Amino acid sequence: MEAKIVYFEDVKAENTEAVFELTQERLNAGGINKVVLASTTGATALKAIDFFEGSGVKLIVVPHQYDFVREVNPFPPDIVKRVKASGHEVHFGTMLFHTEGLYESNAPILMANLLRCFSQGTKVCFEMVMMVTDAGYLTKGEKVIAVAGTGRGADTALVMQASSSRNLKKLRVNEILCKPLNPWNTEETREKVSYLNVKS
Repeated sequence: MEAKIVYFEDVKAENTEAVFELTQERLNAGGINKVVLASTTGATALKAIDFFEGSGVKLIVVPHQYDFVREVNPFPPDIVKRVKASGHEVHFGTMLFHTEGLYESNAPILMANLLRCFSQGTKVCFEMVMMVTDAGYLTKGEKVIAVAGTGRGADTALVMQASSSRNLKKLRVNEILCKPLNPWNTEETREKVSYLNVKS
């Protein structure tokens, strides 16, 4: 088979609309009705609610876990209510690739750094799909589109077959819809994006 992959030449929040359009194209092709979406402050989640309104898609929004980088979670309660009122879900769970040192293991950070070679969004997509499967929002083997980005907005979308963190070997990437052409590493992301002003 042949399929289109879009590569974003610039890492910027403005890529979000294009990512949503590519996601909708794949949803229209059938076989998938759920989107797992990363959103730190709720801004990307609100854009997604508006964009996918009436499409029949179920959004599962994944913000940062509580007590990740700030005492107060940057994803506000009023946006949680709005997401849920729109028929979607919000899941605050343990971010699996940020458990380095747990039980004296650094495997999570090694896995995260390897996935960041594809893009920051790729790392987040893997992480989120396992998180929401652990929480029961997806079943093992269920196809879903995972959407994430670099610092602000979205720039990566993958069609994945879900699996829990307990069954990592069963997690699959079936299709790459889009990703950055030249992804940033962690240091570059920190330099170029102010985490105090992130809106994603």
